[in-house]
Amino acid sequence: MERINKVAQITVLFWLMKIIATTLGETLGDYIAQTQQFGYTIALLVTLLFFLAVLSIQLFTEKYIPVFYWMVIIATTTLGTEISDFIDRSLHLGYSIGSVILFSCLAFTLLRWQQKFKNLNVYPITDRNKEIYYWLTILFSNSLGTAFGDYLSDVVGLTYLNGALVTAGVILIVVALHYATKINHILLFWVAFIFTRPFGATFGDFLTKPVAKGGLDLGTLAASLVSLLLMTILIIVAHKRHNVVSK
Repeated sequence: MERINKVAQITVLFWLMKIIATTLGETLGDYIAQTQQFGYTIALLVTLLFFLAVLSIQLFTEKYIPVFYWMVIIATTTLGTEISDFIDRSLHLGYSIGSVILFSCLAFTLLRWQQKFKNLNVYPITDRNKEIYYWLTILFSNSLGTAFGDYLSDVVGLTYLNGALVTAGVILIVVALHYATKINHILLFWVAFIFTRPFGATFGDFLTKPVAKGGLDLGTLAASLVSLLLMTILIIVAHKRHNVVSK
């Protein structure tokens, strides 16, 4: 029996949705832990349960369905926010050490993926075991991106807007390398994937943090609702495009 692809194709729409999903993950994670004052441990458990729930749906779905796929992406960005904040603020290890830990987890997962499947191709994915590696890599990528974004603002001292501009610059360099060089496209994909997370995280902080700290002070709830609305619209677009291609 022919196996059917389970993941999104890498297009401009994919990257746009990824960035908005990361912004939503940052603001929603902060809303749960800080605005609602649940704390980082409870927030970590809540977002972990949400991640496991939507991941289970995605894994046992027989084909790629945009809404299920992007719900897992949103769950990884939200859980990634809590993992990074838990390492820094509950374990008091700091964003520098946190970034090293998460980078090590990411590198180990990619190494095991390569050893098991002899490639790191991210599309198409038809094997359930390979899909698990795919989602673990995405989770560690988003967690690392969160920690690195916070490192830029809290350790390096960049404003949230400047942090977003720095990470956006890295993404533009990756795009240029993709089109102008023969550097491995899978390597460039994962670099871009990692850096879209701190871009979304720092942009989310820019929307929510007080003006005195370089933000717009929109609040975590308002920023989350705006991001959720945009994400919903793009998921509808993704469904329509997928249905057209599938015909």
